[in-house]
Amino acid sequence: MTANARSTLTDPFADLQAATRAHRAEHSCEAYTFEDGPALVRVAQERVPKRILELGTPLGYTACCLAYGSPLAHVDSIEGDGEHARLARRQITHYGLDARISVHHGQFDAVLATLAPSYDMAFFDGFAPALATIRQLRSLLAEGGLLVCSNLQLGHGREAQRLAAELADRSHWQGLEPIERGRTVVLVKMVPPDNPQS
Repeated sequence: MTANARSTLTDPFADLQAATRAHRAEHSCEAYTFEDGPALVRVAQERVPKRILELGTPLGYTACCLAYGSPLAHVDSIEGDGEHARLARRQITHYGLDARISVHHGQFDAVLATLAPSYDMAFFDGFAPALATIRQLRSLLAEGGLLVCSNLQLGHGREAQRLAAELADRSHWQGLEPIERGRTVVLVKMVPPDNPQS
């Protein structure tokens, strides 16, 4: 698919993205919206994941994009803000996706510790990702699973350097073409050399 074809993909949840922006403007809260939903739809369509894990729900925009892109998938989405989790569930129900998207209210690391491994895809869209969180996501991903990670530019200092080193480790990750105008990385979890069949 060419860059022009990609840019012309329509956004099936543009109204939900607009509602998220309006909510944030009204409440001055942390309900930032991802800027390139059609790219998430495209990635899900290309990979067809069956289990998707999302960190950062706001009002459910990207969870809906992921479920739409992979119609057989179940999405587990984690949101730290209780009001946003409630609003996301309402929006997800409005779009008829409540049977395929579960919104978990809680802190990322605490909820991640309760989930079973072997996700086919993980999408991070919280604030700057912590190294420990990315390592938890890696442990929950199946071999060959996809990590889509935004907001790397929000990190700083030693933690950001350690995270950059982790994501650049070719024994852990293979880089694919980024999305969101290059601001969001797309990585494949590598199979460890001592475990080629897992």
